[in-house]
Amino acid sequence: MDTSGADPWTYVVTDVELDGPWPGTHSMRSLASVAVTADGVEHGRFEAVLEPLPGTSPDPATMDWFATQPGAWEAATTGAEPVEDVMGRYVSWLQGLPWPRMFAAFPLALDGIWIDHYLRRFTPYGIRQGHHETDRLFIGPGLCLRSYAAAVTGEPVGLVDVDTLPSAWFGEVEHTHRAIDDTVGYANLLVELFRRAG
Repeated sequence: MDTSGADPWTYVVTDVELDGPWPGTHSMRSLASVAVTADGVEHGRFEAVLEPLPGTSPDPATMDWFATQPGAWEAATTGAEPVEDVMGRYVSWLQGLPWPRMFAAFPLALDGIWIDHYLRRFTPYGIRQGHHETDRLFIGPGLCLRSYAAAVTGEPVGLVDVDTLPSAWFGEVEHTHRAIDDTVGYANLLVELFRRAG
């Protein structure tokens, strides 16, 4: 892998919408990914709505929150497909992207945990795979966009959020809590952070 010169990585920027906080107890209801390189070139999008996992139920507090977000719950649940089908398609889509690939999310500790859980449960893959696993979807542990934004801006990471960063950095894409909208905004943010970091 040639890492000289321009950044060769494809960053798979991802957002998920959930019906509760705990993988396995609650379900991921929708996901979206945008594959982008540091120069801002987009290499594809993936979007899907998933059926809830058997034996799970929505978290009441999460449902109360969704009630305050017009259209978000509808977007996260309309046209739901079997989880196995979605994750199989997701893996195929990922494998078609340029290599090397790295997962990215805002924050990694939320979206990354859920995607890793679903990948490991329904496919042979994960976000961070062991050194003995030669068939991988990604390299490295993933990129936390929130942490990266804190490093670039010099702000404490606890104060960095969608509401505290300039909307122009998100490409003026409204944060709607619909997975694809938020993912496109985060992909724009990543490219802007790369530009500012030089």
